[in-house]
Amino acid sequence: MEMEPRQPVPVFPLPNVVLFPHAVVPLHVFELRYRTLVRDALAGERLIALALLKSGWESEYHGSPAFHDLGCLARFEEVEWVPDGCYDLKLLGLSRVRLGAPVREFPYRAVRVELLPEAPCTEDDPVVRSERRILLDLYRRLAGWPERQAEGARPGDDLPFVSLVNAVCMAAPLEAGERLGLLALDSVVERGHRVSELAARRLSSGGPSQAGERN
Repeated sequence: MEMEPRQPVPVFPLPNVVLFPHAVVPLHVFELRYRTLVRDALAGERLIALALLKSGWESEYHGSPAFHDLGCLARFEEVEWVPDGCYDLKLLGLSRVRLGAPVREFPYRAVRVELLPEAPCTEDDPVVRSERRILLDLYRRLAGWPERQAEGARPGDDLPFVSLVNAVCMAAPLEAGERLGLLALDSVVERGHRVSELAARRLSSGGPSQAGERN
């Protein structure tokens, strides 16, 4: 697990994005307070916490709408400054975190975070191996990989089980609240089993999808 941040972490609350450890999410940042957040974070530990806004956020968005206290600590992997003063980012999820009460409110909120451990699992566990086969099929389906393909490396082959589970959680056509429920699970094996069930059901009937967030 990553070392706990030394300082309060800026919070970037979003209405539709739930980030998972080991996964990468692209963000376009244009709002002034969050451009300030990016600059401050880059000058500090290069860390932010992504949090999901609670329902009803629309009426309070320009103030301080409530967000869930479960989130993901993230590190800046790529930062591109756009000439209009905005930022295009790629953030890497590091660890699930519990977000404390804000210690700073303006121009953006910052909180102390508690890193949340996950139940350990091993790649050679028979249950993990079984779940991995199911998740690899699902991951390739979500990536649009042809079922009939020449032999050789295929998407997901090189991913550790934890990364594979969380990549599927990010890519599956789920509601944000469903993703947050998956993030709340301490067991990665259980998370993998649950997301494969949810995604298979959604793919058979059609469902919501998620793209890079703008804020």
